[in-house]
Amino acid sequence: MSPPDSQNAGWSPDSWKTRPIEQQIVYPDRELLASVLSQLAKLPPLVTSWEVETLKRQLAEAGRGERFLLQGGDCCESFEDCRSDLIANKLKILLKISLVLTYGSRRRVIRVGRFAGQYAKPRSAATETRQGVTLPSFRGNLINDRQFTAEARAADAQLLLRGYERAALTLNFIRSLIDGGFADLRHPQRWDLGFVIHSPQSAEYREMIRAVNESVAFLEAMAGRRIGELDRVEFFTSHEGLHLDYEQAQTRQVPRRTGWYNLSTHMPWIGDRTRDPGGAHVEFFRGIANPIGLKVGPSCGPDQLLDLVQILNPEDEPGRLTVIHRFGNRTIGRHLPPLVEAVRRAGKTVVWCCDPMHGNTANTGCGLKTRDFGEILGELTQAFEIHYRMGSRLGGVHFELTGENVTECTGGARGLTEADLGRAYHSDVDPRLNYEQALEMALLIATQMGRRNGQAEP
Repeated sequence: MSPPDSQNAGWSPDSWKTRPIEQQIVYPDRELLASVLSQLAKLPPLVTSWEVETLKRQLAEAGRGERFLLQGGDCCESFEDCRSDLIANKLKILLKISLVLTYGSRRRVIRVGRFAGQYAKPRSAATETRQGVTLPSFRGNLINDRQFTAEARAADAQLLLRGYERAALTLNFIRSLIDGGFADLRHPQRWDLGFVIHSPQSAEYREMIRAVNESVAFLEAMAGRRIGELDRVEFFTSHEGLHLDYEQAQTRQVPRRTGWYNLSTHMPWIGDRTRDPGGAHVEFFRGIANPIGLKVGPSCGPDQLLDLVQILNPEDEPGRLTVIHRFGNRTIGRHLPPLVEAVRRAGKTVVWCCDPMHGNTANTGCGLKTRDFGEILGELTQAFEIHYRMGSRLGGVHFELTGENVTECTGGARGLTEADLGRAYHSDVDPRLNYEQALEMALLIATQMGRRNGQAEP
């Protein structure tokens, strides 16, 4: 269902240009930018409107407690990482986590990857200074390059085409894997990654796999046939809709539907730095038909959240708006309850999702960003408890994670310390949970959700 006319009043795909904009990208060659955007607007869409509407329906079910949203992937994708092995590993870790959550919660899981488009990142400072030299900050491969030179850090419009191409290649490979049976629930052992054979979570996970296999075999024996739905699963894409010129270029109308769809991704989100109710990003997002995410941090009070909910979802369409809260373990108890209460009192419909990563970022003595596993788990635990206590429902989780054996976050069963981070710290921007930490987190969440299954739903 596309947005009604009342939601689109005074809106057009470029009406955002009349509003103040945060995190603006300045291109030295405006003619080149116009040429690139014209090319992008003519290229085939990366996703389809019926996929977008399917995701919106599933998110509506998550809001009712019938499904659970798992949104996860890289902090910021790299063009260099558009490789078959790395893409397959991203798929593996999301499949494993979704299986764990399904088993623990007894709910169907919506799998939304932070991939195939997460190439741009907001930054707290527009410039970076090294040894007396000041250059633009690295904003992701969609905008510039990480190398600290004037040429590399200049915004290059040609990168928008490369971003589109890399997103298309990633999506094509993921769809091929899924269509080829890679995600068949009868053979979850295919999702293993070699380096986790000694993981502390390995035995518990394998016991879960054994139980799932026995359940599938029992059901198929009772039915007397193969259950075809187990051969494949649905996957959706998401990224922060930061670069509005890029997003507008892929926003279009489609046959037999009204409204406008941003077909660069299934579920774009508004970042915590760009959610000004009167700003360009909110103006753009209010008019597209996609389900959208809204990141909110400590600076977002109840009144502003209600303003945003009204602007972005005036018709209160189920599944349309997911509020992704990111407060930090030490402050979620203070900031989340007033927001939940405000939305409840206003009678508004949103899907609540917890991002326990961004509010728990810290810098080490040697200047590396990191996040502590215990802090991440602590914020998630509190989120479940707060929503349950207030008669609300946590409908999803949002992680920055990788299927690789990196050492970027401290803690977890292996007890990684700051001294361990230098072994395999690969992120260009923010630290991610590695495979073992992500799986351990999933098992702990599943345990909590399993306990909730024995209690009355709010």
